[in-house]
Amino acid sequence: MNTDEQTFSEHRKLLFAIAYRLLGSAADAEDVVQDAWLKWSEADRSQVSDAKAYLARIVSNLAMDRLRSTQRQRETYVGPWLPEPILTEPDAAEDAAVAESVSMAMLVVLETLSPLERAVFVLKDVFDFSYAEIAEAVDRSEAAVRQALHRARNHIQARRPRFGTDRNTKRAVTERFFAATTGGDINQLMELLAPDVTLWTDGGGKVRQAMRPIIGAEKVIRWLAGTASRPYEGVEISDMTPELVDINGAPGILIRGGGRILSTLTVDLDEDGRIVTIHNVANPDKLRAIADGVVGS
Repeated sequence: MNTDEQTFSEHRKLLFAIAYRLLGSAADAEDVVQDAWLKWSEADRSQVSDAKAYLARIVSNLAMDRLRSTQRQRETYVGPWLPEPILTEPDAAEDAAVAESVSMAMLVVLETLSPLERAVFVLKDVFDFSYAEIAEAVDRSEAAVRQALHRARNHIQARRPRFGTDRNTKRAVTERFFAATTGGDINQLMELLAPDVTLWTDGGGKVRQAMRPIIGAEKVIRWLAGTASRPYEGVEISDMTPELVDINGAPGILIRGGGRILSTLTVDLDEDGRIVTIHNVANPDKLRAIADGVVGS
C-alpha cells in the first residue's frame, strides 16, 4: 500500500460515516466513498496540507450532489421511506451524540433538511469540523455556514426525539415488544405501547408492508396481529429467527427466515419508557448492508 492509499485508508471510516449520515443509505455512501477515492487518486496532492479536511470536502460535495438526485427519486417511492439500516458496534452507543446522530429517528429528521443544511449540521455537530473547514467543504462563506447551521439546529430541535433512553432499558423493551408481537400477547403490547405510537414500515413496494404510517396503539396492535397470523413472504412466523443486534447505535431486532434477512426493527421510547415510534425496514434492497455485515459508527 503506497502513501496515498494509506492516507485514504486511514480516513475511510470517517468518510463513510459522513456520507451515510448525509444520505441515509449505506449503498450510496459506499459509492460516494469509492468516487472520493478516484478523485483523491487523480488529484494533485502536493498542495494538500490537511488530508482529512480535503477528503471531507470531496465526500461532502459528492454526497450533496447525490442527495439532490435521490430526493427527487424518493418523491415517487412506494410507501414510507426509511433510512437503510446498518450494524453498529456496541461501544458506539457509549458516545451519546454519535449514537443519536446515526439513529433511525435522527436520520428521518435529517431527511427534512436541505442538502446544505444537512451537510453543515453533520460536519459541525457530529464531527466537530471548524466553521472554516466546513465553509471550504461546502463552498460557502463562514457566515452562510453559520446561518445554515442555525436553521438546521432549530429544525432538528423541533422534530428530534425528546427523550433519551439508556441502552439497557431500550434493549429490554425491544425484546419484550418482539416477544409480545410474535406471541400475540395483546395485554403486554398495550403496556409497552404509548397511546400515540406510530409504526413506520418500509417495503418499498417490494414486499408486503403498510403503505402509510399507522398511528395509535390499537391500530398498531391490529396491524401487528394481522402480520403475525399468516406467513410473510413465504416464511411462517414459527420459522423466523429474531436476533438482538446493534442497529444504528441502539439495540434492535434482526429477523431472519427462509435463508435470508426479512427485516430490521427498532423502537424509540417516551419519558415513561413506552414505545412511541417503531421503524420496520423490510425492503430487500435496504437490507444488503446488514446482510453483508457492513458496520458503521
